[in-house]
Amino acid sequence: MKVLSFSETGQVRKNNEDAFLVLSNYGMFAVADGMGGHQAGEIAAGTAMSELEKLAAELHGVTNEQLQPWLNKAITSANKVIYERSLLQPENKGMGTTLTMLVLRQNRFIVAHIGDSRAYLWRNGDLLRLTADHSLVEELVRLGQITVEEAEKHPRKNVLVRALGTSRRVEIDYRSCDLEPGDVFLLCTDGFSNLLSDEELTAQFRQPFSWEDRIEGLRGLVHKRGAPDNYTALCCIME
Repeated sequence: MKVLSFSETGQVRKNNEDAFLVLSNYGMFAVADGMGGHQAGEIAAGTAMSELEKLAAELHGVTNEQLQPWLNKAITSANKVIYERSLLQPENKGMGTTLTMLVLRQNRFIVAHIGDSRAYLWRNGDLLRLTADHSLVEELVRLGQITVEEAEKHPRKNVLVRALGTSRRVEIDYRSCDLEPGDVFLLCTDGFSNLLSDEELTAQFRQPFSWEDRIEGLRGLVHKRGAPDNYTALCCIME
């Protein structure tokens, strides 16, 4: 397996409130996009990654059937740490973070997801989005109140309805399936996905380039379009 990743501040923000985790030995990968005043978002995202990293060694004793319960326990633990820190430290009040996490096994994968960072699967020349954004506009689209095109330019596009660390309880979405040879996974924050359509991702992935060049091309396109937000992408290529 090959892993490619980058995390950039962008051209407008002063600090990077994104974070990512690559633990190839445990088959664990994650991206997070923090939110909150001052540097609280950076703290929330970093805390999520560090708490999950502390627990990663437990994965060696977890069966495929136990993966989702283990992930629920690990993410709930990270949620508790972030939430309690926000209560104890006034400067971090209200902080939270998205979390999109991938665990790979020999013949199986599972994605855990909260917020609007995304996970994609590239398989047999097609791009499949594995996550649904937990955002206000995504809810409006699902309810049929606005169109997908209207959602792209909606003024409240970045308002989340679910995040890690913003309340005592956390609701997590899961997606799992068998692995196939040649599968490629892309995890990214909204600073990346907001500037690149699924059609553009598909077109770039179909180019006859190396995966390094494909991902670098997408990175360059985000930069060319002004990169108004932090942007992070993590790509796992099953070789």
